Amino acid sequence: MRGPSRQARKTPKKHSERAPLEAPRNGPHSSPYSLAKLPRRVPFPNINIVEGGLISGSVIRSVLQRVRIVKFRKLGNSGIEVAPLALGGNVFGWTIDEATSFRVLDGFVDAGFNLIDTADVYSRWAPGNQGGESETILGRWFQQSGNRDKVVLATKVGMEVGPQQSGLSRKHIFWAVERSLQRLQTDRIDLYQSHKDDPETPLEETLGAFTELVEQGKVRAIGASNYSAERLSQALQVSKGNGLAVYQTLQPHYNLAERALFEPELETVCREAGVGVIPYYSLAAGFLTGKYRSEADLGKSPRGQGSKKYLNDRGFAILKALDDVAARTKTNPTQVALAWLANRPTIAAPIASATSLEQLNDLIAGASLELDAEATAQLDQASA
Repeated sequence: MRGPSRQARKTPKKHSERAPLEAPRNGPHSSPYSLAKLPRRVPFPNINIVEGGLISGSVIRSVLQRVRIVKFRKLGNSGIEVAPLALGGNVFGWTIDEATSFRVLDGFVDAGFNLIDTADVYSRWAPGNQGGESETILGRWFQQSGNRDKVVLATKVGMEVGPQQSGLSRKHIFWAVERSLQRLQTDRIDLYQSHKDDPETPLEETLGAFTELVEQGKVRAIGASNYSAERLSQALQVSKGNGLAVYQTLQPHYNLAERALFEPELETVCREAGVGVIPYYSLAAGFLTGKYRSEADLGKSPRGQGSKKYLNDRGFAILKALDDVAARTKTNPTQVALAWLANRPTIAAPIASATSLEQLNDLIAGASLELDAEATAQLDQASA
């Protein structure tokens, strides 16, 4: 009797000897896709992923059809990469308590997203608060979850946090950073941002202080918020001319309903300098969700009054366009508004806050939605 053929006698390669599966890339401006924290057993029938093992092509296709792919983007030239949605921490300790904040944070990171934005002043404006509540909740969450290394942590300095405690002087920055680090229970801030311009302090002093913090390892990169095009350009020139840390990001007020504050001057500066943009009020204080369509709706939320200024002909035209596109794409206005913003030139990650897991799911879906040319043009025209 003939023995087994040579082909049959071949010893199969061990898993460790096989070439690893490589994630696809999406051009020079994106990092590899991330399968958003796939568990060992994914919640799909007949699919079991074993750590260290290989997955067949058919299984991969099945998973990809059901699991959200997160495409990472660069924060300027900092070397830091983030998913295309930032979670706003302004609501922590304000409109949601610590337990709810923890659930939202867990859901955000579990979905494969990583940029969380807060500030030392959040939420000083709320009755009974002193400021620092958001950072404190984040610090407790880091300790409980062990997720610090999975997060790109962004916070800000410069707003008034107490009597004669504001601005961007070296003295105040050094005072504020130590308190932020203590509240956040961490040894570093990934993105430390000037919350607003301080024309009374020389840019050389502010940027010099930030440079020292980078050299000390307490800060990885710096960013600006609420700067004019002229002042941002000046700051970039000061950094370049003096060998100081450079603003890698800008956090402006920008969304489908508020375009003139950013377009075209600030947008041009950011594009030409390679500054990554992480806009706040991405949903216009909730107006772009479609929640506020009349003055009677403004009482639905503590933030409702912020939408009153949009209840006009232009605002209603924007809501109609959002409704139309949402109907065609089988989504909702929240997702469409975020998708429009996330796909604008220079945008790294829109910032949006969530007070529930339901809201968070909408934000995540919006960050993954791609609009076609017709939908984009309709939204552009309605908001022009």
